[in-house]
Amino acid sequence: MAEDSRPNMFPAFKYQDAPAAIDWLERAFGFTRQGVHPGPDGTIVHAELKLGSGVIMLGSKTPPDPAQPWTTVPQGLYVYVADIDQHYARAKAAGAAIVRELADTPYGSREYAAQDSEGNLWGFGTYYPDGQSV
Repeated sequence: MAEDSRPNMFPAFKYQDAPAAIDWLERAFGFTRQGVHPGPDGTIVHAELKLGSGVIMLGSKTPPDPAQPWTTVPQGLYVYVADIDQHYARAKAAGAAIVRELADTPYGSREYAAQDSEGNLWGFGTYYPDGQSV
């Protein structure tokens, strides 16, 4: 079986004014909207912007929620992993600081989040940002 050569690491950002950030990223850096999912009160739940073969993900900042580590940082990295259960077991066995346990999500992914040795947030899961509905 051939190895998947698509990018599998996606920077993820949180913005105070995500709609304005999307407009600016398009205007200043040439990103194009691959998918934008609005939330209440002019917020963005999730957006994907493309530049060349790369994709970034972003959304609106929300109040900190200890159960959801993405609400506590302005940026992190999301990594698509096909065999997420094996990946999670490996990370846990190596002593990774799991900050969100492995679980299925309402948008069809299976994922977890961990902090590295210096506290940076990493998300790992089966969601692949390809412009499809979240």
